This record gives sequence, structure tokens and C-alpha cells, in this order.
Amino acid sequence: MIVEQLGLTDFRNYAAADVSLSAGANLFVGRNGQGKTNLVEAVAYLATLGSHRVSSDAPMVRDGADAAIVRARLAHGDRSVLLELQLNRQGSNKARVNGVNVRTAELPRYAQVVLFAPEDLQIVRGDPSARRRFADQLIVQRSPRLAGVLADYDRVLRQRTALLKSARARGVRGDALGTLDVWDDKLVALGTEVIEARLALASHLSAPVSAAYTAIAGADHDPRLRWALSVVGGDPEEGDAAAESGTTDSLAEQFRAALAARRSMELERGLTLVGPHRDDLVLEVRGLPVKGYASHGESWSVALALRLASAELLRAESRLGDPVLILDDVFAELDAGRRTRLAELAAGYEQVIVTSAVEEDVPDGLRAHVVRVEAGRIKDPDE
Repeated sequence: MIVEQLGLTDFRNYAAADVSLSAGANLFVGRNGQGKTNLVEAVAYLATLGSHRVSSDAPMVRDGADAAIVRARLAHGDRSVLLELQLNRQGSNKARVNGVNVRTAELPRYAQVVLFAPEDLQIVRGDPSARRRFADQLIVQRSPRLAGVLADYDRVLRQRTALLKSARARGVRGDALGTLDVWDDKLVALGTEVIEARLALASHLSAPVSAAYTAIAGADHDPRLRWALSVVGGDPEEGDAAAESGTTDSLAEQFRAALAARRSMELERGLTLVGPHRDDLVLEVRGLPVKGYASHGESWSVALALRLASAELLRAESRLGDPVLILDDVFAELDAGRRTRLAELAAGYEQVIVTSAVEEDVPDGLRAHVVRVEAGRIKDPDE
């Protein structure tokens, strides 16, 4: 898959922008704060339906505007597809494919992107929510229909939690709250599907993460990943991860049993304490958790390995060809060895987009097509 043309209207600091891209390596270069990352954020949003920088859409709409428009012409072999997305400051977003209105959840069927940025250090060092977001965005790219499952789960979670808070305020006991059982059924059905997709993802990422880490770090530190599940017991969201379950019960049965066991505590706290929204993806190197034990270089290598493994997974499974690989302001953070090794790995993809404040930080092989950015404007090559 190749992004041939990107157009923006009222997106971040761009009143309007139109930029052509090439197959192979593309470099957006300009001083910090000029809008390089805004360009790649727009490309990635089409594939993941989310930003790697903010959790809501409103910050992506230019000040004073009610909506932002992202247009991208993609090449899938000999076939061309035009994607259009309208991000509304208020209300639902809108999308079109080749001029036909579609649900926004349809866009990842046409666009596959893997983006690595300095913010990805939060995947390995931050709260469990960062790791869940990483996993869920990749799950949606692997199976776009799961965007709807995740959205439905979030809706049910909000409504169930609102009921718990209301019951706590009114002093209602759990056995007198029959409507909670209805929400439990919906939570279990949707949540089980999310958990199963995440477990499958961890299994499929295992080998490519190990290979990518060794290639980047130049050493084999035995990187591993596994899910700590709240349905098994404990609360991974609060650092209390139980051991793996030894029960033969199905995942749905464990989920339902965990909800029953924690109902009193849920009513006391007004929170839903069991489900994929409380789970954590545990990352390890050298047999120790990355968070709290890994060096800065090891943490960078794990974060990079997760993204490169994601790209390899999508490349192996997709009928769209290679995903677009985006490296946002990455090379300035890497030592010379990691720069060289990363550039060698990236060069094998059909299209790579790199951003950098300093052109010389980027290895020569990733500077084939240079686009200069200044103050929300794509500079003319002759400037």
C-alpha cells in the first residue's frame, strides 16, 4: 500500500495542505513545532481511528474551525482508493470512500499504517492503558470489525459503571440490583471477544518481537509478552496481577465468576473492576519486567520491536501489501548503531515516512524524497 497524495483542511496547524508522496522513503524535515508530526498523525488516523498523541479528536481540529478534513489517495497495486475523513469538534465523525459515505469504522479496511514515535516509550514505561491502546489499535488493523466490538464494549462499560455509581449513591445492595445482571451478560459477551483477540495477538507477536528486538539491539535479551487478566483474579490496572489461571473453565465462565466475586467491592467503589479495561500487557527482557528494570536503550529497543513486529504481522496477513511504516522523530533519540540497524529494517517496506528536525540525523537510505515543512506549510522545492 502506498499513500500517493495527502490533503488536509483545518487539521492541527494546517489551514490547507497538499503533499505528494513517493514509494520508498519519504522524509518530512523542519524545525520542531512546524507541523511534521501533524502530517503523519493524519495518515495514521485513517488506519487506526485514533491519534498517537491525544485521546480525543477535538485537539486535531484547527482553532476556530468546527471540523478538520483529511483526504488521502492510496494505491493498492494498480488500484487507487480515495479516503476522506471529517473530524468534527462536536458530534460524530464522517467518512467517504471514493465519494461514497461509509461508517468511519470502514476506513481501516483500506489503510494500514504502523507508526513509531517517542511517545511509544509510554507503551513500555507507562500505565497499562498505553499498552491496551497499542494492542487494540493493532487488533483493529488486523480485523477492522473489532472496532465495533471495542466501541460496544466501551459503551456497555460506561452504562454498567454508571449503574454501579447510582446504586452506591442510593445505598442499594447487590442482590437488589437485578438490572446489573443484564449488563453483566453484555459485558461478558463483548469483553470475552476482546480478551480472546488480545491473547491471540500476544501469541502471534511473540516471534516477530523477538526477531525485531535482536535486530535493533544487536543482542538477544529474550523479550517476552503476555497478558495479565483481571478475570483470573487480582487487578492488573493497580499492579496486582494474579498468576495464570489453572481452571478449565472457559474464559467467559471465568469472567462471569470474577464479576460475581467482586460485585460487593464494585458497589462499594462504584467501578467495574473486571474486564479487558483492567488488563495489562506484561513486557519482559532478560526475565524481568521492562517497566522499572530495563535500561533506556532496552526500553527503546522493546518499543521499536513492538512496532516493527506489528508491521511484520500486518505484512504477512494483509491483502493490501506492506503497511506504510512511519518513523516520527525517532532517529535523534537513537545511537549510531541503532540508527543504522533501524534504517536497514525500514528500507525493506514499500513505503516509509520519516520525520526529523535535522536531515542529517536520518541515514542516507531514508532520504530519497525530502519534503520541507515550515509553520503549517509545505514548502516549494525551489524555496
